[in-house]
Amino acid sequence: MTPRDKIRNFSIVAHIDHGKSTLADRLIQVTGGLTDREMREQVLDSMDIEQERGITIKAQTVRLNYTAKDGETYVLNLMDTPGHVDFSYEVSRCLAACEGSLLVVDASQGVEAQTLANVYQAIEQDHEIVPVLNKIDLPAAEPDRVKEQIEDIIGLDASDAIMTSAKNNIGIEDVLEAIVTRLPPPHEGDRDKPLKASLIDAYYDPYLGVVVIVRIVDGVMKKKQKIRMMRAKSTYEIDKVGIFGPKPTDVDELGPGEVGFFVASIKEVADTAVGDTITDEKNQATTPLPGYKEVVPMVFCGLFPVDAGDFDDLRAAMSKLRLNDASFTWEMETSAALGMGFRCGFLGLLHLEIIQERLSREFDLDLIATAPSVVYEMTMTDGTELELHNPADMPDVVRISEIREPWINATIYTPDDYLGAILQLCQDRRGIQKELSYVGGRAMVKYELPLNEIVFDFYDRLKSISKGYASFDYEIIGHRAENLVKMQILVNDEPVDALSMLVHRDRAEGRGRQMCERLKDLIPRQMFKIPIQAAIGGRVIARETISALRKDVTSKCYGGDATRKRKLLEKQKAGKQRMRQFGKVEIPQEAFVAALRMDDD
Repeated sequence: MTPRDKIRNFSIVAHIDHGKSTLADRLIQVTGGLTDREMREQVLDSMDIEQERGITIKAQTVRLNYTAKDGETYVLNLMDTPGHVDFSYEVSRCLAACEGSLLVVDASQGVEAQTLANVYQAIEQDHEIVPVLNKIDLPAAEPDRVKEQIEDIIGLDASDAIMTSAKNNIGIEDVLEAIVTRLPPPHEGDRDKPLKASLIDAYYDPYLGVVVIVRIVDGVMKKKQKIRMMRAKSTYEIDKVGIFGPKPTDVDELGPGEVGFFVASIKEVADTAVGDTITDEKNQATTPLPGYKEVVPMVFCGLFPVDAGDFDDLRAAMSKLRLNDASFTWEMETSAALGMGFRCGFLGLLHLEIIQERLSREFDLDLIATAPSVVYEMTMTDGTELELHNPADMPDVVRISEIREPWINATIYTPDDYLGAILQLCQDRRGIQKELSYVGGRAMVKYELPLNEIVFDFYDRLKSISKGYASFDYEIIGHRAENLVKMQILVNDEPVDALSMLVHRDRAEGRGRQMCERLKDLIPRQMFKIPIQAAIGGRVIARETISALRKDVTSKCYGGDATRKRKLLEKQKAGKQRMRQFGKVEIPQEAFVAALRMDDD
C-alpha cells in the first residue's frame, strides 16, 4: 500500500478545447502508463462522440507512477473531469476527491467562461491550484497577457505559471515536478478506522456489471469484503478491487488516499449514486461524507420514433442507455400527433443532444424530439404543490394560484465588438443584467435569465452573433414566480398538444405569431381553407389562414347565362364548407420538427 505522503490526487480544470485531454495523454505517456504503440489521441475519452466533439462526457481516473528528481517514487491519481456545465455535479464530486488542480489555460485564447466556473469550484473545495499555460508554441500565444488575465479575473498568482505545449511535449516534466512539489498529499486518512469511501463515478461493463470508481478516505477496501452504500442503504460483496493505470489492473487492497475501482455484481448504474459514501457492512462509519445531493433533471423533451414500428426498439435502446447513465430519466408518453414515445429528462441541453445522438448512432433509430421544456413549480388554490414537466398536462388555470419557473446565473465572455448584440439578445430573453466588467479587450457580462428562454436556441444565437468567439456558462439559482400562460396552437380548430408551450404573457403574442407564420409555410394546402391559430385559454392571439386549392369548375361553361356559372360556384363553396367540417388535417412530421426548432430564426 502506498504511504499517504507519496500520493497526489489532482484534477485538470480547463475550458473546452484548451488542451486538457492532450495534457493528460502526455502525462500518461511520459510516466510510462502506456507504451508508444498503445497510445492514441485523447486516450481517456473512450466514446466516439467525446473524440469527435473534443469534449469529456464521463469522468475518468488514471493512476501514474512518477519518479521525481528527489529520487522518490510518487503515485499520481489524475481525475479527468467533464468540462461542461451540464455535468457540474460530477465535476464537484471529482474535485472533492482531490487536494489540488492544474488550471490549464490556452495561451492564445485566455480565460473563458467554463475555466472560471470550474476553477471557482476548485477554490471552494480548498484546492492548491497550479496555473499551466498551454499551446505556448502557437504564433498567436500571448503568455504575459494571459498571466495578467488569470491574476485579474481569478485572483491567482500566475508569476510561476508553467509554460507547456502538450501537443509538442514541451514542459511536461515541469508539470510533473509541480504536481509532486506544489500540490499537497491527502490531508487525512486512517487505515485502522472503519471504511469510508466516496463514490466518484460508475459505468456499465457488459461482462462485469457496474464498475464503481472510488476514493478511499479512511479504512481499507479489499476483495470479498461486504460493503454498504450509506445513502442507497444497499449491501454488496466485492468481487474484485483494482486501479486504472490507465488499463484496469487488479490489486489486493486500496488504502487511505488511494483512488481505484471495485466490482460487486451491481446490475444498474442507477443503484450507485455519485457522491454516496461506501462503508463496511459489519464495522460501519457513523456519518457519511458531506456534499451528496440527488441529481435532478433540468430539461425535458419528448422523443418519438419516426416510424411507429420502432417503438419497442426505442424502449430497449433507452433501457440500455439508462444502464450507463443514471441521470437520464424517461417515462412513456402518447401524443395525438406523434404517436407513442417517451418523455425524457436531461441535466441540460448538451446532455439532451448527446443522448439523442447516441440513440440515433448506436441503435440506428430515426427520432423526432419535441421542443425542450423546463420544470415548472405550481402552487394550487388549495395549497398543494405540483411540478409540471409537460405543458400539455397543465391543470385548469382557475385552480392555479402561482407558477414559478427556473432561473439561471449566466456568465458570458466576449470580445468588445460583439458586446452590443449580446446585451440585446439577453434583454430580449427577459434577462436582468447584474455585472459588466472589462479585462484586456474582453467583456465579462453576468445576467440572470429564465432557463425557459435559453433552452431553445440561445447558445446557437450567441455563437452566431459573436462569430463563435463568445463563451457561455450558467448555474441554476432557483425558481421565481412569473406571469406565465399556456399557449395552444389550433389547426383547423383542433388543438395540437405537441405544440403547446408555457410562455410569458408579455411575449405570448410575438411567439404565437411566429409559430403561426412558420406553420403556414409548413402545412400542405388542402381542398379547403385551414385556419392556424395561437390561443391562450379561449382568446385567439394570432391567426394565419392557408388558402384552399381551387378547381376551376366553370371551365366547362362556354358562354351562356351568368347564373349557370354562379350556381356551380355556390355548389363548390358548399362542398368546401362540408369538407372543412369533416376534413382532418394531417400535419407532416417534418413540419413538427421544423416548427419546434423555431424561435428566433
